[in-house]
Amino acid sequence: MANMKSAIKRVRINSDHRAQNLSVKTDMRNQIRRVESLINSNDVEKATSAFESATHKIDKAVQKGIIHKNKGNRQKSRLAKKIKNLSA
Repeated sequence: MANMKSAIKRVRINSDHRAQNLSVKTDMRNQIRRVESLINSNDVEKATSAFESATHKIDKAVQKGIIHKNKGNRQKSRLAKKIKNLSA
């Protein structure tokens, strides 16, 4: 355990940031799962609208530095490809 006052504060701040980052990451993953479930149920219109909100969540996570930009782009690309194959 930290002894100095500044180290104790740093532990508390890191814990708060970790909780916030976890919340953003979980929300992003839930949006991705929602899109994939709509794709599996062959609902193109709802999947497309859900894809837009998932894209927004992914971009926010990238912007905040929670995930790497290449990972965000890869996730968006895979979802878009699945939706395109579904509508074709």
